[in-house]
Amino acid sequence: MLIKMQVDSQDKGELQVNVTDMQNNPLKDVRVIIRQLEMGEGTVETLETDSSGQTPTVDLNAPPLAYSLDENNEIRPYSIYDLEIDAPGYEMENIENVEILPDSMAIQNVRMRKAEGDETENINIPPHTLYEEYPPKIPEDEIKDVNEPGEIVLSRVVVPEYVVVHDGTPSSNATDYYVLYRDYIKNVASSEIYATWPTATIEANVLAIMSFTMNRVYTEWYRNKGYDFTITSSTAYDQKWIYGRNIFESINLVVDNIFDQYLSRPDVRQPILTQYCDGKRVTCPNWLSQWGSCNLGERGYSALEIIRNYYGEDMYINTAEQISGIPASWPGYNLDIGASGQKVMQMQEQLDTIAQVYTAIPRLAADGIYGEGTQASVRAFQKIFDLPQTGVVDFATWYTISQIYVGITRIAEGIPRG
Repeated sequence: MLIKMQVDSQDKGELQVNVTDMQNNPLKDVRVIIRQLEMGEGTVETLETDSSGQTPTVDLNAPPLAYSLDENNEIRPYSIYDLEIDAPGYEMENIENVEILPDSMAIQNVRMRKAEGDETENINIPPHTLYEEYPPKIPEDEIKDVNEPGEIVLSRVVVPEYVVVHDGTPSSNATDYYVLYRDYIKNVASSEIYATWPTATIEANVLAIMSFTMNRVYTEWYRNKGYDFTITSSTAYDQKWIYGRNIFESINLVVDNIFDQYLSRPDVRQPILTQYCDGKRVTCPNWLSQWGSCNLGERGYSALEIIRNYYGEDMYINTAEQISGIPASWPGYNLDIGASGQKVMQMQEQLDTIAQVYTAIPRLAADGIYGEGTQASVRAFQKIFDLPQTGVVDFATWYTISQIYVGITRIAEGIPRG
């Protein structure tokens, strides 16, 4: 049953909820109740997931778009909703304060645990960093001295499969979460900037977030200090990561297209520790200003022009040598109708394995020939995983297929999941 409340005078945002079990299998017929308690509306939607574990995309009331584009606006630029997710045999999930921005698709991913009684997981998403005041970043050198004896330093820049996030300050007794690298970047970007900003602005901020993260990975910064994690969720030390929060489609697409990139300076091997601030409550000369980058994006600056405006003209975009946890690398060109060979066959094999779990994807034979059947399966995959439905296997689609395949086949089974 779908219960809908229309207020035509308000701006709208969209929400889709994706539900899987802890082994990444989609869960069908899960009941999702959406409530808007803040404005006294109560239940505004009651939905059920389909065979891909997805609810229909629904429109929800949101504040005017101008609020999220104006740094002087003091009104919260997003609305908040509460979700109740209920599936027989699984713990109930309650998620409070899901953020809805106008003209934006919010994606709420939910992983359900098998029930062991009447337990319920309650997730309360704290306010966005641009709306609420958080501790400012403690300045660090952007290039780390890694020549001391005993330092653990990687020999080359590699995109990690996972990062281990310590959900607090470094010395706190906080929980550590194993988070897929791309999911971590999407979460931080959704927590640090607004998805309504220009695409070039989102790209520039994502590049800064990724380069910062890759510096922590490359230099083994916290492990060299005796900790067992990659990075923290503290804004004073690192970047804001929020357990269980929703992400946004515009950020999702940017990250999928450039997740192997980071920022470099000439003759420096390590990714640059690209620090930043909001540029409103806190100013930070020679660091990226988030609100300032929004203004530059609206003025037509490209992502690289935004980056160089803050970090200097000698900053450039580099590409990691390897992506960890992926069975084989991107062929370097799009796969489309008429393509053939080993890369096509490998992709078909992975996609057919995924289709056995996500049954809305047509099964296909791995014959190494990219025909109309393969195109239809690719397009169905892209629809489920929030990619442009082109039927073409581009960079983002290739690595999303590989990531989902790895998750389903449990190649990384030995890694704990938060």
